[in-house]
Amino acid sequence: MPGLLRGVARTAVISGTATAVSNRVSRRQAGRWAQQDEQRYAPPQTRQEAQPPAAVPMDAKISQLHELGRLKDQGVLTGEEFEAQKRRILAS
Repeated sequence: MPGLLRGVARTAVISGTATAVSNRVSRRQAGRWAQQDEQRYAPPQTRQEAQPPAAVPMDAKISQLHELGRLKDQGVLTGEEFEAQKRRILAS
């Protein structure tokens, strides 16, 4: 019986450790994804690396606006995100 309890206790410790490590990795990865999303969708004014917009040819603007509209239709972008990006494209 003591051998059985020792085996159960060892399994519980290993399982608890694996769960804790898995949760930590998941939280760290979620934090990285949140940081990437924040950098990707932040308005240019808040980005540190933001530079004055360069002149973009009209064909490229139209192509970007079509892609933006497609993303909004698919539900990837909210109305606010769509409007902010549209203003950014038209201002360049």
